[in-house]
Amino acid sequence: MKKTTVSAVHPLDQALTLTPVANTAHEHGREAARHWQGQTHHDYMNMVGPFGGLIAAQAMNAVLQHPELLGEPISFTANFAAALQEGSFRAEARPVRTNRSTQHWQITLSQTNSEGVDSVVLTATAVTAKRRQTWSAVDAVMPDVPPPATVARATQPKPVAWVRRYDMRPCAGEVPTEWNGTEADSLTQLWMRDDPPRPLDFCSLTALADVFYPRVWRRRAFMTPVGTVSMTVYFHASAAELAATGTDYLLGQARAQSFFNGFFDQSAELWNESGHLLATTHQIVYFKE
Repeated sequence: MKKTTVSAVHPLDQALTLTPVANTAHEHGREAARHWQGQTHHDYMNMVGPFGGLIAAQAMNAVLQHPELLGEPISFTANFAAALQEGSFRAEARPVRTNRSTQHWQITLSQTNSEGVDSVVLTATAVTAKRRQTWSAVDAVMPDVPPPATVARATQPKPVAWVRRYDMRPCAGEVPTEWNGTEADSLTQLWMRDDPPRPLDFCSLTALADVFYPRVWRRRAFMTPVGTVSMTVYFHASAAELAATGTDYLLGQARAQSFFNGFFDQSAELWNESGHLLATTHQIVYFKE
């Protein structure tokens, strides 16, 4: 009987793999751009193209793999210009300004369309920095919810592949069970982590910042088409602190502030089980009436 080979590489790491394909020489004194070849992954597909959190994480990885990287991420913004199609894509990361303790980045993801034309599907910016020990404080308050071991995993149907790559345990604000237009608050609280479990890092944290289902679905219980237009993540922890979190759950809390003429926003916080605020994130999302 033929044996089935099981890859020991986590699906997220498979999806994050970037292969260097070219390097552009310094132009006008600016640092070099680094080009990478990436590939969509079947485990992270959404209704239209791949899961947006994964695409953002792939763009972040282009920065983290760059040989001229200074420090660690403190902010990252991805603007989704078009749906990424299944197949290969090209990532370019360029440090446009390097200061003593901060570095500013431009990133693009592009893809060749059916007519052989290379088109941009995502633009992004990032700031990395060398942090130093200073006075620190957190004004945000971690929600008081039951520990993850006591909260049941979400068991609703998983119509898209990427949802199966996350262990999500809702504490409040689950996906509506009936799409009947009944309005509710937009708040959701849930424990989350990669499935199978994977040690936390900046790429996986970037993806986890996007696991919340669209706030308009919660607010209206109405299944309307949606699409994230822009997503920003602010990082409040170092690589060492993320590594210390390991494979533990994160507590995510998301809400909207406004739904207006086809767009709504979303703000969210992600905490580890020890009560450390690891990241805050903000989105603007398109929805169709």
